[in-house]
Amino acid sequence: MSGMNLILVIIYVFCQSFANLSKQLIFGKDYFHDRNMVKDIHTARQVATHLLEIEAVKLNTAQPFRWASGWRAPVYCDNRLTLSYPAIRKYISNGISTLIHSEFPKAEGIAGVATAGIPQAALVADSLSLPLIYVRSKAKTHGLANQIEGRMAPGSKMIILEDLVSTGGSSLGVVDVLREAKLNVLGMVSIFTYGFRIADAAFSEKKVPLYSLCDYATLIDVARDLKYISNEQITELKSWWIDPTNWKT
Repeated sequence: MSGMNLILVIIYVFCQSFANLSKQLIFGKDYFHDRNMVKDIHTARQVATHLLEIEAVKLNTAQPFRWASGWRAPVYCDNRLTLSYPAIRKYISNGISTLIHSEFPKAEGIAGVATAGIPQAALVADSLSLPLIYVRSKAKTHGLANQIEGRMAPGSKMIILEDLVSTGGSSLGVVDVLREAKLNVLGMVSIFTYGFRIADAAFSEKKVPLYSLCDYATLIDVARDLKYISNEQITELKSWWIDPTNWKT
């Protein structure tokens, strides 16, 4: 390794360590229990910056959002907005492609999760020259009554592409569908994850590795650095992450 390459490696490792320390100071060591789902902190911070800049992520501790699950949350993430920004869309698809190439080099196909995961799945499958299928939340009630659209041979090694992971319930439902179809799920990649303990436990139980371009702790760290939020709001945002079920009930 040349001297210049060695210096670049040292700088990269330092930046990764510093960013993880910054997140740890906000969320504490509990956030980092047995996790390594975000592989590149530079990419994670850049994705967080993009999401904040285009308001794909909204942070509001005073007027929380109501999620479909019924949870009240001070954050709402709509990654579909990134599709309207070509440069950001490409940055995300390139990041996912790189991650899959690195962590799942034996992947034989991409499975998009309907509906928000389908566009990025198509971009990534095209970039990696891999077949694409997508999975509906439930089977159609007409025609061929398909839940999986597309065709893969039984035993094919699949990567599931999800736009966002919260509790992991609906995402892991896709794993069940693919496994019932005799497909081999190698893992899942998402644009963003909240990193909830309940999701960690669910993915571990299903034996599904999860990697994400960006996570909640990185988002909050970047939002603080860019002055999107105050220290008081950080306390509320951390409190919600620790116990989202009972936060401000």
